[in-house]
Amino acid sequence: MTKLCDGRVVIITGAGRGIGREHAVMLAEHGAKVVVNDLGGEVDGSGGDPSTAQQVVDEIRSRGGEAIVNGDDVSSWDGSKRMVDMAIETFGGLDAVINNAGILRDRMLANMTEDEWDAVIRVHLKGTFAPSRHAAAYWRERANAGESNDARIINTSSVSGIYGNPGQTNYGAAKAGIAAFTIIAAQELHRYGVTVNAVAPAALTRMTENLGMGRGSEEERTQMHPRWVSPIVVWLASPESAPVTGRVFEASGRVLAVANQWHRGPQVDPVDDPTEVGPLVRKLMSEARPNSDMNGAPVTGPGRPAPY
Repeated sequence: MTKLCDGRVVIITGAGRGIGREHAVMLAEHGAKVVVNDLGGEVDGSGGDPSTAQQVVDEIRSRGGEAIVNGDDVSSWDGSKRMVDMAIETFGGLDAVINNAGILRDRMLANMTEDEWDAVIRVHLKGTFAPSRHAAAYWRERANAGESNDARIINTSSVSGIYGNPGQTNYGAAKAGIAAFTIIAAQELHRYGVTVNAVAPAALTRMTENLGMGRGSEEERTQMHPRWVSPIVVWLASPESAPVTGRVFEASGRVLAVANQWHRGPQVDPVDDPTEVGPLVRKLMSEARPNSDMNGAPVTGPGRPAPY
């Protein structure tokens, strides 16, 4: 088997279970030296069990791979720095950071608490920023010293963020923010030999089994196994992906697709009188493409916003 990531040092956050575990195991199979980060917490972020990450490391080592455990909190500035330093000190460098850690605290907007909002934004959004920032500083220092990088940041967005899903204003806002973070970071870090991409996965895990993904047929459950998400992640972590940056890929056992960024739709000349805006908006709305549903298809049913 061709090993796409042979010798590359990769950090995967939230790698103790689910999609992150699949990433870690598949990357190790392709020759990567893996830092398995996980607090071992519950779906809502509470609690912790360090044995969760250790089990993944033990599995990788039993197959002849190289892996270590990291139990730092990805939303901690200092914890993320320790994680990056651990990879560099243990394996002699760092080639990729896969920001996968996440929690769920779903609630309709009118009932959502401040803590439910803050916790989800902190883990997803700051938990993407902090590891990325410390890794970016490392790669920038190497570039400034005349060394070359072939480095990767791979973030985890969601169709909930790029298309929208009721009951997840906190989660969706964080995931939409991660998509925007990906595009901007790609523009900033290209000069240092770093690409930045994201995946928007759909898979049956602890986080999604209560959202209806686990209620289908056996064939549907097989299609939603998290292993279907990892091939694109492994490829993005490899040297082969060097020309690709600033993109978000949908990935599941049903589809592999690239999500198109926001584009300007229909337009009209501006006016300076509010009473003239209504007809212009009606014209724009009649010509605009409708928003997408969770499958990325235009909404055509009762949920479609009125054309005005």
